[in-house]
Amino acid sequence: MDEIVVIDLFGEEFRFKPDNQVKNPEQVAQYLKKYIKEAEGLFQNNISGKNKIAILLLAAMNLSKDFNELKTQHSEFEEEINNRISSLIGKIDKGIE
Repeated sequence: MDEIVVIDLFGEEFRFKPDNQVKNPEQVAQYLKKYIKEAEGLFQNNISGKNKIAILLLAAMNLSKDFNELKTQHSEFEEEINNRISSLIGKIDKGIE
């Protein structure tokens, strides 16, 4: 993937080249902007250099929290599916005997 993604943060353009595992890099950039906009809403209108760092840190923390929640949900779902599969295999094995 030779696509370069451009994201505007605080009036400054940043460019990055996603690796081949990123299926929709524009969407990834939009998620980041969404988290930053939400974090900006918690600060007053005057955004200084220090506030920009605090905004980015807050956005990163919120994004990390949401990622961790999704990761936990995925693990729980995976465990539930494995349990169901094991149960079905047990029932099939009993039916075959």
